[in-house]
Amino acid sequence: MREKLKIAFFLGGGCGGCDMAAMDAVQAILDLQRLEIAFWSPIVTDNKYEDLDAIPDGAIDVGFYSGMIRLSDQELAAKTMRRKCRTLIAYGTCAALGGVPGLGNFHTRKEILHTVYFDTCSTENPAGITPQTECLEGECELTLPEFYGEVRPLKAVVEVDHFLGGCPPHHSFVVQIIYNILEKGLEPPDPWITEGKTVCEACARNPVAKGEQRKPVGAVKRLTDGVPDGDRCLLEQGYLCLGSLTQGSCGALCPRVNVPCAGCGGPIPGVKDFGLRAVSAVASLLENEELVAQIPGPAKLFYRYTLPASLFGKKVK
Repeated sequence: MREKLKIAFFLGGGCGGCDMAAMDAVQAILDLQRLEIAFWSPIVTDNKYEDLDAIPDGAIDVGFYSGMIRLSDQELAAKTMRRKCRTLIAYGTCAALGGVPGLGNFHTRKEILHTVYFDTCSTENPAGITPQTECLEGECELTLPEFYGEVRPLKAVVEVDHFLGGCPPHHSFVVQIIYNILEKGLEPPDPWITEGKTVCEACARNPVAKGEQRKPVGAVKRLTDGVPDGDRCLLEQGYLCLGSLTQGSCGALCPRVNVPCAGCGGPIPGVKDFGLRAVSAVASLLENEELVAQIPGPAKLFYRYTLPASLFGKKVK
């Protein structure tokens, strides 16, 4: 009998949604009976960094690192996962691109700390205390991780073998990936693990798939501006959908329930800056230039998931 494939999951700076997707798939994963989960922290077990560090280097076949990196302990864990795992996957949009927490890069470290510890209506901080990496409490020395100046994706800290988008990735796709690893190994032609379709290609609303010509966008709408027609392309109706340049391994789940694609699946191959390409794609379909001014929060709309991995990486003054 072939030796079991050893896998590990580690959550850095994220919400835990990617781990929950893996947990939704765990029964199907365990049914394969050829896997050993060597480490899964902190969502499933209360293992500490020392437990991960004690695993021999290279002992884990495939590691799934989810979450972005903004704290020094997250950076340390990422580097340790790289040593322990023969193959390391940036699992989910936060690890692959920075994700929603990456929008923090529109603000400086000082601005963020000021908002959190001084500028909210519920905060009372007359002594002006902010987190310090070291402090003495009686005879005890207390430490906190360093809060870095910006969010970084995993690839900015260590070498990454493969990337998997999604916020979170759909659990059925996680099962498929692990099954493919067991059967064929993990050597896709592109470092991004994808089914090779855009959200538009997977979407039943796509007018091109129906043999129709795409119509220009005559208005810009928010979801609060009424209920979209369930059969028509959301973008044609004015709801800013980014499905044309987003990987569609999700099966276009959001458009199915009248929600425009926001780009969480990550860019299609060849796109170096998702936000810039999104601006170009949407602008080319607008009926007139006046509509540009109606786009709500364009920087945070087009860079919702990808700012740290973009060409700029953060706000440039």
